[in-house]
Amino acid sequence: MKNLARHFRYTWPLHFLLLLTNWLPDNVIFLKLRGWLISPFLGSCAGKLMVGRNVSLQNSEKIHIGERVYLGYGSCFLATAKIHIGNHVHIAPYCVIVSADHVRINDSFANKELKSAPVHIMDNSWLGAHVVVTAGSFIAPGSCVAAGAVVCESFEEAALLGGVPAKIIRFYD
Repeated sequence: MKNLARHFRYTWPLHFLLLLTNWLPDNVIFLKLRGWLISPFLGSCAGKLMVGRNVSLQNSEKIHIGERVYLGYGSCFLATAKIHIGNHVHIAPYCVIVSADHVRINDSFANKELKSAPVHIMDNSWLGAHVVVTAGSFIAPGSCVAAGAVVCESFEEAALLGGVPAKIIRFYD
């Protein structure tokens, strides 16, 4: 019954609004409109959210977004645990942010066991296109993650991150 209530409160209205607005072009007016429409269906949203077309948000009540955030076209957010996105964060197209990993049991990943851990993307960060951020990751304020990188650990200082798995390329002053 609790699951059904969550679907009525968050999941179904959110997916309906995204479906309804996906035909609108990705220009500033419609990015802001889409963000304004879906913000009540997130765990929290500080305001001025801009959302591109074909963005997927699962378990949106566990997604917490700061002020002036941009979620790029086709990005995917899978929130088994909390996903925290700080203020002034830009997430480029086709990024994937997940807060759970499958667990291997008896030589198989085909089971219902998940290892969940929160994801934190702090203020003034930028994720380039096709970045993957996995469970338990922490991206420091003011960091930039290069396109195609896979972040699977915590980075406590502002830096340019890149590679698979992501490593520090250089620090910012």
